[in-house]
Amino acid sequence: MKAVVTGGAGFVGSNLVRRLVALGHAVTVLDGMIEGSGANPANLADVESGLSDCLQVDLADAVGWHEAVAGADSIFHLAAQTGHEASMREPIDDLKANAVATLRLLAAAREVAPEAALVFTSTRQVYGRPQTLPVSEVHPLAPPDINAVHKMAAEEYLRISGRVDGRASVVLRLTNTYGPGMRVRDARQSFVGYWVRLALEGQDIPVYGDGEQVRDLTYVDDVVDALIDALPIAATSSPRFNLGGDVASLLAIAQEIIAAAGAGSYCLVPFPRERQRIDIGSFRADDRAFRTASGWAPRVSWKEGIRRTVEYYRSRRKAYW
Repeated sequence: MKAVVTGGAGFVGSNLVRRLVALGHAVTVLDGMIEGSGANPANLADVESGLSDCLQVDLADAVGWHEAVAGADSIFHLAAQTGHEASMREPIDDLKANAVATLRLLAAAREVAPEAALVFTSTRQVYGRPQTLPVSEVHPLAPPDINAVHKMAAEEYLRISGRVDGRASVVLRLTNTYGPGMRVRDARQSFVGYWVRLALEGQDIPVYGDGEQVRDLTYVDDVVDALIDALPIAATSSPRFNLGGDVASLLAIAQEIIAAAGAGSYCLVPFPRERQRIDIGSFRADDRAFRTASGWAPRVSWKEGIRRTVEYYRSRRKAYW
């Protein structure tokens, strides 16, 4: 299989690339290596020699990368701007990274890879504040921030591409993915990664509110399994599925990270005003539809995943700090 991975130097993308190469596929990586994103050269250092191609390109730019997509059997579209607060401060940048880039990718694929199935990573944020828990795919969509609006727009581009061009695609709405390779310099990509860094440095982890909000946690290896398992169920109707995992409170997550690191502490702090305005409260995904359609199930418990993650970063400060 010729597979194209956009955002392939990022957190989830690099883990997917590593798996695809190990399976013997021909893999092309497209990544803008944009400052402030999750892209990191260290993520591909051990697999770069096994790639068919690796291009530093911004998908929102119309030129310079179409040939790399030509003839692809599958496209995993993971390139994105993931910061919810950042999208409110920089809405045009978010528009380019999440909406314009997706439109350009679909336009290019129409010309040079018409048969490629496309797997797209969206976000649970499209639902907004849950009306009921767990949240299934029939829950109303009420995006609370610019990032979620643009992700929802990208989902619609895929649906239209399926209806008009016959493009087979599938959307996975992710929750909190964590594990080796994630950005830990700040909380822009994942609060879990930032908390791991703080604990390893012996600092306080700031837990907002009373710490009782709950989140789904999905270890990155399980997400990679899901991305690959999603390919056979891609369809022109662009089915959309939740992807969940283990559920834990923010306070429990902080405590587990501290225990795994053997350092650090936590403190309860009020929600920052800019965060509170877009916060969705507790979230738990109902992902039974995807499990039934694909046969996927997570294999790594959240406590085991936290332990693996802390150990990965313990000796890799130079590459990720």
